[in-house]
Amino acid sequence: MLKNNRKILIWILALMAFVVLISGCISDQDIGIGIEVSKQNQVCIKDNCFYVELATTPEERALGLMFREHLDPDKGMLFIFEEEGVHPFWMKNTLIPLDIIWISEDKEVVFISKNTQPCKTDICPSINPGKKAKYVLEVNEGISDKIGLTVGDKTLILCNY
Repeated sequence: MLKNNRKILIWILALMAFVVLISGCISDQDIGIGIEVSKQNQVCIKDNCFYVELATTPEERALGLMFREHLDPDKGMLFIFEEEGVHPFWMKNTLIPLDIIWISEDKEVVFISKNTQPCKTDICPSINPGKKAKYVLEVNEGISDKIGLTVGDKTLILCNY
């Protein structure tokens, strides 16, 4: 009897470990800092999911999508900040036009900069949302209009590691 209970316990623990390994994270506490780029990192908005690279360190956030010549339509970059705050962005050395989407700690869209054009001068203006955000999502220009994105829409941030 004890032997059977031990086998059942082992199977339950193995199943639990498997579920933990294949499941994604949803809360920002689970996202952590410095997660490797993975196809499992996604931001979903209005039934549209984007595979995202994560920019979690000051260095990664400063580089962002600079010098990229192409971004696939289903891809983007998610900037994750340690704290919610007002986070201005600029397009210095960014070669492709983008939609920039600021997202609150509650995963709600708080500001959208549509069709943000690359800056080709030495002095580039900042885009200041004037709203607090914990996350900023950069995707190809026109995506927010294509999916009907508006301020107040909820997002789902998923990642695996």
